Amino acid sequence: MSERKYRYIGTRAIRPDGLDKVTGRANYGADFVLPGMLHGVVLRSPHAHARILSVDTSAAEKLPGVRAVLTGSDLPDLPPDMVGGVEGHTNFRQLSMNTLARGKALYHGHAVAAVAATSEEAARAGAAAIRVDYEVLEPVLDIDRALEPGAPLLHDDIGNGSNLAMRIPFEKGDLEAGFAAADLVIEREFRTPMVHQGYIEPHACVARVGEDDQVVVWCSTQGAFVVREYCASLLGIDPAKVKVIPSEIGGGFGGKTTVYLEPLAVALARKAHRPVKMVMSREEVFRSTGPTSGSKIRIKVGARQDGTLVAAETDIYMEAGAFPGSPAAAAAMCMFTQYSIPAYSLVAYDVLLNKPKVAAYRAPGAPMGALAMESVLDELADELGIDPVELRLRNAAGATDRAPTGVELGDLGLRETLEAARQHPHYAAPLGPNQGRGVACGYWFNGGMQSSANVTLHEDGTAVVAIGNPDIGGTRASMALIVAEELGVPYERVRSVVVDTDSIGFSDLTGGSRTTVVTGHAVSMAAREIVDELRARAARIWDVDPDEVRWEEGRALPPNGAHQPLSVEELAAQSGALGGPLLGKGSLNVGSAAPAVGVHVCDIELDPETGVSRVVRYTVVQNAGKAIHPSYVEGQMQGGASQGIGWALNEEYIFDAQGEMENPGFLDYRMPVASDLPMIDTVIVEVPNPANPYGARGVGEIPIVPPLAAVANAVSHAARIRMTELPLSPPRVLAALESAAGG
Repeated sequence: MSERKYRYIGTRAIRPDGLDKVTGRANYGADFVLPGMLHGVVLRSPHAHARILSVDTSAAEKLPGVRAVLTGSDLPDLPPDMVGGVEGHTNFRQLSMNTLARGKALYHGHAVAAVAATSEEAARAGAAAIRVDYEVLEPVLDIDRALEPGAPLLHDDIGNGSNLAMRIPFEKGDLEAGFAAADLVIEREFRTPMVHQGYIEPHACVARVGEDDQVVVWCSTQGAFVVREYCASLLGIDPAKVKVIPSEIGGGFGGKTTVYLEPLAVALARKAHRPVKMVMSREEVFRSTGPTSGSKIRIKVGARQDGTLVAAETDIYMEAGAFPGSPAAAAAMCMFTQYSIPAYSLVAYDVLLNKPKVAAYRAPGAPMGALAMESVLDELADELGIDPVELRLRNAAGATDRAPTGVELGDLGLRETLEAARQHPHYAAPLGPNQGRGVACGYWFNGGMQSSANVTLHEDGTAVVAIGNPDIGGTRASMALIVAEELGVPYERVRSVVVDTDSIGFSDLTGGSRTTVVTGHAVSMAAREIVDELRARAARIWDVDPDEVRWEEGRALPPNGAHQPLSVEELAAQSGALGGPLLGKGSLNVGSAAPAVGVHVCDIELDPETGVSRVVRYTVVQNAGKAIHPSYVEGQMQGGASQGIGWALNEEYIFDAQGEMENPGFLDYRMPVASDLPMIDTVIVEVPNPANPYGARGVGEIPIVPPLAAVANAVSHAARIRMTELPLSPPRVLAALESAAGG
């Protein structure tokens, strides 16, 4: 890719939606109201595993203010093989049963019924009046128990008589010969708990069904088109009759890529003939929406004396929750990929348990896989006396290496990223007493999928770019920068908007690190379509061939300087006379947003008396391809690292013996706050993605992949004990220290 000089791309422009957000004017999911609106609440199961023998709603229906009551029998019975949604992998029958239980309640907090009433208090009274007769069953709460012979089964029609929903293998080379050639083999088992994405804004929506059966949904979501498809499919509605308007979103991180309330709100609104608003409490978010999986990973890695990896083997068990769909396969696709290993076996297992059905969480599955692989590499480096970055450099995958799926990797920029980490002052800084340093690398394949965009150029030379992707990490700013770059108009004269499903072509969700790369590509296509039309109009004015007209810095330039250049404002002002409004459209379907790699360095100070670990220094080095807006790239890097640090040190779902979560709130679910963390340093490496017009790569997923391992390696060095189970909470670390001391 030839080096291109940019005026706007790569600058740190002010975020266009920032003022509304910091002043409280931005409208989030719970802010929307409609006249005559009802309030909906959900009745949830008090049992983690129970057969639903009967549901009696008669008393609830008679209460003052109650206008509609919904149970599983009110929803269509979908065929078991009906699939679609994100990348066509969603089983709609299972999604429907997760939205509202049928036959069994499969986790504590599983929705059993819903009520709409004239006030939230009346709706809660209605829900309390519903009588549900349960047959309580033994809950299955961990992977080992789930896979035992004779364990209680969650489903009779999934797993062929077991709680194993799926086994997915990947293999390469002669594993036996590979291990035979190893001078050193390390074998370990790692475990991580369920953790939540921790988005600040709970799930919220408002649904209206018109007399013409047209459905409108306002909601907090990462993908309006996903909500449209899910609501239509689960309720048997023509998708053309469903319009979804995305609100501002107060965080998602993958947790808002599915539906919980939206189909219930639509069904209640249809039944009550009134709009219905539903908002989850924080406790409902924790108990009833998708965390990411807990995991158990067995890994065995062999290397020669010089550090060359010769073989690797792993079994990845991940908790799916109540329905299939853990990210075990994604973990397998990422775990070894950044390294050139001649022989390996990866087997991913999707395991059913009586816990909430999991949802995506930034690079789903990859952090757990990286914890296992990068911890073992750290141990190999220690045993072989090789610098940990050097060990990774010696084994870095090349451009012609392939992922387990068979896809050629191309140039990941891994070597440049590792070298940047090694050259950073942090890597050579001295450590103090009771301090340890951890290094870890991560890989994520990044999403591609479909995106659409429209760009309109007004007669005053201002532009509007419209996209269908909710703005989570500064998308509006990135899209405006791209339009400013292509049209040559000032950034401040470009308005960037997120529109509803009736106002743009199909766009997949905001997730998978795809939005700036893929939607940005669509935006560049739309802007270049306008530029081509402006060149053609200038050519008509000058009576020359359009191919002879160049476009530079917002001006049409005539051949040989025969005429005065025409600015974008001058051409836009003559739109009516030169052919009409100027509108550009772009749409595309991309296989991948180009793989991403990152290297993290973490320093931990450990108090041996209490087991408390404190992060004293942290550096993130990442290949962004090309940073469209460097500030927001850095924000993604810092945010992912912060979440990963919390996951490594403190965060976990804690269940009692009956499967009830004991810490469903931010007071007891310990997420890091600003005072827990140092300033996280960032280094952006730019090895371009050749498939993107600017060289950009997805940046939002990869920052959460290395932290679990980087922190665990640092704690292991500080404690001089190899830690293999997260979180590395003070009681766990202290117990390990006392055990090692013979206490």
